Amino acid sequence: MTVTVVVGNPKPASRTLTAARLVARALRPDVEPTVLDLVELGPALLGWGDPNVAEAVRTVADSELVVFASPTFKATYTGLLKLFLEQFDGGTGLASVVAVPVMLGAGPAHALAPDLLLKPVLVEIGATTPAPGLYLSDKTFADDGVIDAYALRWGPVVRALTSSTETVNHV
Repeated sequence: MTVTVVVGNPKPASRTLTAARLVARALRPDVEPTVLDLVELGPALLGWGDPNVAEAVRTVADSELVVFASPTFKATYTGLLKLFLEQFDGGTGLASVVAVPVMLGAGPAHALAPDLLLKPVLVEIGATTPAPGLYLSDKTFADDGVIDAYALRWGPVVRALTSSTETVNHV
């Protein structure tokens, strides 16, 4: 089982990173996630063929579960995350990947952003997104119980799909 966290916050070691790790661990507590903090790739995301970006793309494409996380910027996910997602082939780039879109914001005005903006892009590049996107308060996510409630409701679905992917990949 491979779990990866992809963080599109332009600030390194952000609250978005912390939240995404918590979500990954809540959904699959049995697996330590690999973390890709996209800010570390920086300008390499602007072109094609960078070996570090290619390795990050391979890591994500080879994962069974990926938590894609971004702060809400201008009512959508960040350009940093968009640049990374552009590296994947349409329709097949995330085939066999179960993806969970997560976004953080200051208030409830953008609560639908993970489902309306991020989830369709993940589906377009081939991901399976069986659960609704998760919107978190950037101030209270660590203590408000939203991540635990989400994992209680959707964790069994994610585990069932990633377990079946694990079985298919190893037959």
